[in-house]
Amino acid sequence: MNAPVPRFRGVMSPVLTPFNQDLTPSPSRFVKHCRWLLKQEVGLAIFGTNSEANSLTVKEKLSLLEVLLTAGLPAAKIVPGTGTCALPDTIELTRRAVEAGCAGVLMLPPFYYKGVSDEGLFRSFARVIDAVADDRLRIYLYHIPPVSQVPITLTLIERLLKAFPGTIAGVKDSSGDWNNTAAMLKDFQPQGFEVFAGTETILLKNMRGGGAGCITATGNVNPTAIMRLYKTWQAIDADAQQEALNKTRAIFQKVPVIPAMKAVIAEKSGDKVWANVRPPLVELNDAQRAQLIRELDADGFGIPNATELADSTREATDATLALA
Repeated sequence: MNAPVPRFRGVMSPVLTPFNQDLTPSPSRFVKHCRWLLKQEVGLAIFGTNSEANSLTVKEKLSLLEVLLTAGLPAAKIVPGTGTCALPDTIELTRRAVEAGCAGVLMLPPFYYKGVSDEGLFRSFARVIDAVADDRLRIYLYHIPPVSQVPITLTLIERLLKAFPGTIAGVKDSSGDWNNTAAMLKDFQPQGFEVFAGTETILLKNMRGGGAGCITATGNVNPTAIMRLYKTWQAIDADAQQEALNKTRAIFQKVPVIPAMKAVIAEKSGDKVWANVRPPLVELNDAQRAQLIRELDADGFGIPNATELADSTREATDATLALA
């Protein structure tokens, strides 16, 4: 009998993927960023939307996961994104995450075909669970219809929970619809289904509703303040903390968020390689970058110990991992 997998609660970041100048992933920077996030008490939702996960190959994802494990980062703090359009790829990624002892997997529905039925989505999730066939598997459903255009409905969640109790562990709700999040909390949280907000802008609401925390893009750059609200959501200044988080988030959202976060890390760490994104994303132009930095500085924003994220040399591991 495998040991039970403890449920994760708190703040997770969909970890940014650093790219070298030739747009291959930089494992050395990736490890440094993940270590830095763990120091801020933030969990590692690697291969999420803000990781540019759907611009990475399965081989690259598996290699980057191995890099973290080899570097000694705790698997119990890692929740890889494993949902893809191809069922065998999802099974392969999920199986490896479970074998590694990861805390769970964050799973998108297959998202290429639109207008698919709940029956089709149920079969997809069920096939993964049956193929992995491991009682350690914990799936956190990834509901992000503004991007995927394939919703994970309340009806589907109810059916999955009945069919796979314990395995279906929770959800990241990035719908942008608080009523949907509230319905998940009301209907499923009493069954032990962990509801994570998809942004820190509703972290306080989610905690007050019995939620598990948040999985949020700007956890990559503003982890300390987000984690503080998670820990002190019952404090007298919780609403003021939430307002401050919302203000910072709004600054980042004035421009494309992924290039914005990478630009800020590049600026604050002094490592310009961090600004690289893979096409079809495009880095911020000079005017956008300058305006973003000015507004963040005026807001009193800073990245604690940002120099820990810098890597002035491309380490030998980067050249030999053959990430393709």
